[in-house]
Amino acid sequence: MKLLPLSLAALTLSAGLAHAEMTLSFAWGATPACNTGRAKTVGNPEFVLKGVPAGTTSVDFRMKDLDAPQYNHGGGRLKITKSGRVPAGTFTYKGPCPPRGAHRYVWTATARNGNKVLARATARRKFPE
Repeated sequence: MKLLPLSLAALTLSAGLAHAEMTLSFAWGATPACNTGRAKTVGNPEFVLKGVPAGTTSVDFRMKDLDAPQYNHGGGRLKITKSGRVPAGTFTYKGPCPPRGAHRYVWTATARNGNKVLARATARRKFPE
């Protein structure tokens, strides 16, 4: 009998994890080449989100340079359509501009209902590729 509560807890936990995870993908597309280390304000690349949770009212997008994490590239907050597609140029941010060679960048998308975080997804790419 002592195993039954543990089994029910495991079943409850696995049922809670059964929902689809939110995923994020992107391509740099027409992001302008830059190697001066002085980032310019540019339009975002195209994003595709899948598995956006029901009840999401907005999604925050933020980019981080993993090789210069102290630099704030910014991002944007917007409403997402059912397609999950965010066209290039929907918001502006400080684009990638590594001073030497390629840097590793990660975009984070945070689905929210008001201030409540519903899900997060990340996608990484080097720039330039």
